[in-house]
Amino acid sequence: QTISIAKAGITTVLNSRTSVLAAANPPSGRYDDLKTAQDNIDLQTTILSRFDLIFIVKDIRMYSQDKIIASHIIKVHASAEANHGDSKVSKEENWLKRYIQYCRTQCHPRLSDAASNVLQNNYVKIRQDMRRQANESGEAAAIPITVRQLEAIVRLSEALAKMKLSHVATEENVVEATRLFTVATMDAAKSGINQQVNLTPEMAQAETQIKRRIGIGN
Repeated sequence: QTISIAKAGITTVLNSRTSVLAAANPPSGRYDDLKTAQDNIDLQTTILSRFDLIFIVKDIRMYSQDKIIASHIIKVHASAEANHGDSKVSKEENWLKRYIQYCRTQCHPRLSDAASNVLQNNYVKIRQDMRRQANESGEAAAIPITVRQLEAIVRLSEALAKMKLSHVATEENVVEATRLFTVATMDAAKSGINQQVNLTPEMAQAETQIKRRIGIGN
């Protein structure tokens, strides 16, 4: 990955291989299931296409789920206080950091021929699904599926192989990488009721009447 810089009469291309974790809120502050993913995400496709995985995290109001989240947060803070200065925890953290560093510097896996064939077939199928969805909805996908996404699945497959200190990314790695991509980025691209439901004339008329009554779009 590279980045082009043109400033003060100097034009150059620099290497920019780094991991980026970013978060953003919808324009309205909450994710609206009655809007398309494009309206909710409201980010340029040129930016979205740079991320390997995109997750939509919704704040679902559910008592049982809220209780689990609250309990987890409290336990995290309580554990942090209890483990403060604990040498055993520090050793485990250092070991994990060293393991990750070793994987990143010493393991450079490449796709096997069989894995490459599986990846190629999966990518073609994903593109076909997105093209069919765009034709049915009449709208372009909020998150484009391009060659960059193919490269993303390759990186995910190689990362899964690195975790096992393997020098070859297998079919199993590609299948898992495709699954992660599907439940994350693909789910985000397909989310939104307007992209999933084709309104009948009666439904469209009812929607117009409701909007007129409550003053939406006036």
